Amino acid sequence: HRPRNMCWARRTLALAPLLAACTRAWSPSLSKVGRSSLASAALLLHPRASSAEMMRGTKRKASAPASESVCMSSALQEFIDETNSAYEKVHRSFEEQFWGTKMALSDGTALADGKGPTKYSVSELTRTKMEMEAFLADSSKLKKTREFLTSPGELSPDQLKTLKIFERTFSCYIMESSIAREKREESMKLEGKLESARNTMKLGAHLKDGFQEMSSVGLRNKMRTAPDEVERKACYDGLRSIGPFVTQNGFVEVVKARNAMSKALGYVDYYDYKVSQAEGFNKARLFEILDTLEVGTREIMMRAREQLAEAKGAAALEPYNTAFLMAGDLTKRMDPYFPFEKSVEMWGRSFGKLGISYKDATMDLDLLDRKGKYSNGFCHWPQPAWRKPDGTWQAATTHFTSLADPSAVGSGHTALTTLMHEAGHAAHFANIQQSSPLFAQERAPTSVAYAELQSMFLDSLVGDAAWRARYARDRNGNPLPWELHAEDIESTHPYKVFALRAMLAVPYFEKALYELPDEEVTAARIASLADEIELNIQGGFSPRPLLSVPHLLSDEASCYYHGYVLAEMAVHQTREYFLDKSGYIVDNPIIGPTLEKAYWEPGNSAAFLDLVADLTGKPLSGEPWVKALSETVGSLKESEKKDYDTAVAKPHPAEEEGASNVDLKMRVRFVDGDAVIADTANTGGDFIQACGTFEKYIASRFPRKLAA
Repeated sequence: HRPRNMCWARRTLALAPLLAACTRAWSPSLSKVGRSSLASAALLLHPRASSAEMMRGTKRKASAPASESVCMSSALQEFIDETNSAYEKVHRSFEEQFWGTKMALSDGTALADGKGPTKYSVSELTRTKMEMEAFLADSSKLKKTREFLTSPGELSPDQLKTLKIFERTFSCYIMESSIAREKREESMKLEGKLESARNTMKLGAHLKDGFQEMSSVGLRNKMRTAPDEVERKACYDGLRSIGPFVTQNGFVEVVKARNAMSKALGYVDYYDYKVSQAEGFNKARLFEILDTLEVGTREIMMRAREQLAEAKGAAALEPYNTAFLMAGDLTKRMDPYFPFEKSVEMWGRSFGKLGISYKDATMDLDLLDRKGKYSNGFCHWPQPAWRKPDGTWQAATTHFTSLADPSAVGSGHTALTTLMHEAGHAAHFANIQQSSPLFAQERAPTSVAYAELQSMFLDSLVGDAAWRARYARDRNGNPLPWELHAEDIESTHPYKVFALRAMLAVPYFEKALYELPDEEVTAARIASLADEIELNIQGGFSPRPLLSVPHLLSDEASCYYHGYVLAEMAVHQTREYFLDKSGYIVDNPIIGPTLEKAYWEPGNSAAFLDLVADLTGKPLSGEPWVKALSETVGSLKESEKKDYDTAVAKPHPAEEEGASNVDLKMRVRFVDGDAVIADTANTGGDFIQACGTFEKYIASRFPRKLAA
């Protein structure tokens, strides 16, 4: 705390040289932390000198009276501290409600740190979101920030950097137009009602034994694995039913309100507004990048569709048949090597070998599917990580979720991939080391592509032969056989382009959606537009109907999907960099530290495109991705076999030296809604013991699965 009294400032100015002298005199016997603390104290009292100068005892000529400099520093630091503290409060209130409503928690359920609201509700979610956005849209904060920025010579490097992120962040949310503010509030209320309706929608499929309720994830999983085509078609129809439901329950009005808000702010439309805020370039520039990928892979897609029809028959191109007929019964035969109950242990062991640390974070993992739970995996942070002015570290608190059903064939692989993905997000945001929580929050001005790169890079390992040889093991500890992996390559590699085109379809749909004239924004037109985009971009109807994609509905995730495309481009470029540098990725201990320094620590202080170019030495390009898609099956099998043989020759991960000690530097709670399954705080920090408790819980809740 810095008193505002001018006389206090003048008197204490004299203490700065004394503290500096003490620092120099005691330096040999002080720890690094002790020296830093004394130097910091001197710097706070004499802010115009750098900490290095305080250590050396050099002098700087002041361009303003010392008392004015000290008072400015006092007011500035007070402003920074108050802004950081106030943001943490409104951020947490919103994130508590986000987690509670999405996980359908009972009122009063406490979070990992023992705190939490007394009530979870959509109305409270809307209120806390509006409160957070009102804080970020406070024009007086932006004005004060810019006043301090007029005297950069008076600022320390950290203060200057912090003020710049304040300016960028506040500028993203301040709406000078009253119409825009009105429409923003209207859209948030409409979204709340739509979300509430979607959460209670009776979703499922009409099967032989009658209607069976399933989440969208459950429907897609069954569509991939059910041998009965009639059953697969029923699941697809269930997914298609989401479109009419959302367009009849407020989505039409949400689209109109979002567009009206964006146009009142001077943007072309809502997509232009969202991408400009998050990525720092406009919609036109984004689609220049995406168009090169769309054009560059269109012919590959057409060839792949022809090849699939030739190999499996024309019926393979039906959206409910494609995934199943590509894999045949391979998903079922691979399933034993991805036992869900072992997924958390294998994630921990794998990340530990990569040298990934969570910097003392606390994490809640809610991994099981259940009725009323939000039908998409995500990772959010009620407490962002940051370094405070006194040097103390504020560790992150993380919430992440997947939708596993251990009783369903193929769910172990899906859940493990989601787990690796969301754990990648968590590792990224736990390692942001900047001077404000605003550097470590996932909304604008944080780049969507930047956030998704980290998670997608790490979930890509699940498909690598080396990773599977090490960590894809059955309940007896046997690794996935090479023959199954080779068959997986043969059955899926020629069609990997389908995933790229499915990713592209979402941003192209949202672009077209927000470009519709207002009078054309109707339920019928939105439905027909979705079909048009699927046919044009994917060559046929999509196994995941566009209107079933949950990202479209919520403000945070809408006009977001382009980030996955840009991130996947960067994933291939980053993988290429590590392979050129080290020759391998799986269990490479330099991966974590390299990602931490190059990608994670900066947070949103650096541009996504710059970060990728700085690490890889090349500007972002789709070339490595297209190259991977163009590689022949024979060539890929040859390189993967070498990696597999090297990895499988190593001991079982649980039998290696030091295997009992997996320390990711975090506290983990495995939860299932309100219930706490396991907590490393109750195991003396033993991650493997907590995983064992989780495994027993799954065994008791899904006994048939484990007996199979």
